[in-house]
Amino acid sequence: MLEKATFAGGCFWCMVKPFDQFDGIESVVSGYTGGHLANPSYEQVKSGHSGHLEAVEITFDPAVFPYEQLLDIFWQQIDPTDNDGQFQDRGASYRPAIFVHNDEQRQLAIASRKQLDESGRFNKPVITEIQDAEPFYPAEEYHQDFYLKNPDHYAQDRAESGRDEFLTSAWKKADA
Repeated sequence: MLEKATFAGGCFWCMVKPFDQFDGIESVVSGYTGGHLANPSYEQVKSGHSGHLEAVEITFDPAVFPYEQLLDIFWQQIDPTDNDGQFQDRGASYRPAIFVHNDEQRQLAIASRKQLDESGRFNKPVITEIQDAEPFYPAEEYHQDFYLKNPDHYAQDRAESGRDEFLTSAWKKADA
């Protein structure tokens, strides 16, 4: 039986590809969640007045790709110590968060965050929020699978964001 997982990690363009390449992942949809405005537009979310975060909603088969593996991938895409945005994308709509769909996801997310915080990998506390899943609104079509539709623009945006340098530094440091 398929389940949903929802993660916010800054620009949703950068959050699709890491999940989109595994057996057991049915779909990864870019969109908006966590706010007060129904069916928001990209401009409304980007303005910071909708309360929404850019996020991805993943439909997955937990028998093939367990939620714990989704959490591992999520942590390796973000700076979990920064609640003011991610990398070059600043502001409330770019905060990292885990939106849990049931109690099992909540328990696994809390345990995963605690383990990461206690690992010593980061010099600051891991403060990524864990919240109940709220209505998810798919983003406009041009945002879907952006890395496939616009590979040059995606590569340039990602290169300029500082995301890859941070992730390489954060994940290489403790693994070496």
